[in-house]
Amino acid sequence: MHDNPLTRRQLVTGASAAALGAALSPATLGAPHNRGEILRPGKLKQSVARWCFGRVKLPDLCKAGKEMGLAAIDLLHEREWSVAHDHGLEVSTGFVGAGTIPHGLNDPKHHKTILDAFEKNIPKAAKNRVRNVICFFGNRVTGMSDAKAAQNSIDCLNKCKAIAEEHKVTILVELLNSKVDHKGYVGDNSKYCVEVIRGANSDYVKVLYDIYHAQIMEGDVIRTIRNNHKWFGHYHTGGNPGRNEIDETQELYYPAIAKAVLATGFDGYFAHEFIPRQKVPLDSLRKAVRLCDVG
Repeated sequence: MHDNPLTRRQLVTGASAAALGAALSPATLGAPHNRGEILRPGKLKQSVARWCFGRVKLPDLCKAGKEMGLAAIDLLHEREWSVAHDHGLEVSTGFVGAGTIPHGLNDPKHHKTILDAFEKNIPKAAKNRVRNVICFFGNRVTGMSDAKAAQNSIDCLNKCKAIAEEHKVTILVELLNSKVDHKGYVGDNSKYCVEVIRGANSDYVKVLYDIYHAQIMEGDVIRTIRNNHKWFGHYHTGGNPGRNEIDETQELYYPAIAKAVLATGFDGYFAHEFIPRQKVPLDSLRKAVRLCDVG
């Protein structure tokens, strides 16, 4: 479907670090100084998921992102945080080893791993100005009802939230689709995700609402945002079908979605998580930033 060498699953597990260094020539990457344009930052704080642009060296992505008006880089490991900061960008979400996509909050056998990771790494995140850290709802367990999975998740988050609240770092739990990309994932709809986050009852535990995944599972994106924004702490974009550019080649109209997010008073990050198909990947990102600069 795409030629990106670094998958989301590899990034979550910390694998294929060498792929982060893979890069094309500046002309192919579409470096902003070659395009003759610097975009202003908008009211909506935009970010970009590092894994989607694995063909671009991280320093080059940061430099280009800063020049096109991004506020942050998303989904970075600790070893990468300083690279974003050195280029005047924030880290909008950090990986800290708190489980994986299939091994998440719903299964008690993973709770110690998740809690230990947060207790060890949330203080580091706070010290390094990383506002959010990520974990996952996990894959369904045979014989476990969704209600039990939700309660297990609440129990785990209730153990984790104290360290998050102490350091003012938000734990994000991501909604992912189980139809196309993540078969068996339990947190595949907004009702379930909100139920868990509501149960945790903390300003520092929120849903990462991935618009691409939500569109696949339930659609009705803008109404869902309006009705549930209190529980949403972060957003991801992506074109559907295909998880590619968010332009006119796919079915979601992102200017309206971005306006809906901004209208809720959201002050977090709106992160682009699409896999560019264009030969010049940074041109795709630049177009997405323009499209969502609705402030």
